[in-house]
Amino acid sequence: IIKIILKLYFTLNTSTPYLQCKLIHRVVDGVCGQSGPRRTDYGERWSLTEWVELMNALSSFIRFGVGRGCSDQEIQELLSDLDTARAEALLQCVRSRFDEIRYALVDRTNGISSTQLQDFNWQLKLALSSDKLSALNTPLLNLSLDLKENGIQRLVNIEMNKEELHTLISALEAANKVILKLKAP
Repeated sequence: IIKIILKLYFTLNTSTPYLQCKLIHRVVDGVCGQSGPRRTDYGERWSLTEWVELMNALSSFIRFGVGRGCSDQEIQELLSDLDTARAEALLQCVRSRFDEIRYALVDRTNGISSTQLQDFNWQLKLALSSDKLSALNTPLLNLSLDLKENGIQRLVNIEMNKEELHTLISALEAANKVILKLKAP
């Protein structure tokens, strides 16, 4: 359906390529969390329904292409219904801001959780003794997590022995496998 709306947009729109690129860049601004395009800036070319469908289609296409890491060739295949010049204009606008869009999408995904990991640090220690044992000789990992929870920074320190560290590593490996399965086509 996105292809149909984009085709409708490019066939109905008789504006210059400059204005088309300007509109696409404004849509990218909206995807990146900045001020998106306003219908009043583009006159009465589209009805309100057409405008909303166009904005949804363009932003969905941009998020899909960048989020999936589509190559230029894959994007051109998605835009195969459009004439080459207009498809190339859309591709160039998206590619010129690819990193910015990708960062915005990652930031949006990270924002789903109320707690986000900002940074971490670790130290390896060797506990030689304790108040109960004179010869302990136990390796310990001190993990410092810098978290942002609902906009508030907080530091969490965790001390783990060898078994707890292996449990954490196993859990992280299992989570990574799930993420890789979700990414696979």
